[in-house]
Amino acid sequence: MKHKGTIKWFNATKGYGFIKPDDSGSDVFVHISSLKSINVASMVEGQKVGYELVQSPNKKVSAENVVLI
Repeated sequence: MKHKGTIKWFNATKGYGFIKPDDSGSDVFVHISSLKSINVASMVEGQKVGYELVQSPNKKVSAENVVLI
């Protein structure tokens, strides 16, 4: 876990949402497939999480290996 933040919003039906980083950077996209041992019901607004940042080939940044903290 390299980064920490707070769930800004997460739509369990659509399977994605955004994390507001603690370092005040831009919001980070998070996909349901990036959740590591987390029940989707835990992904509620305000929940603190740890995550790693990855950059896709199209240069978009997203969260991977998301864990509750």
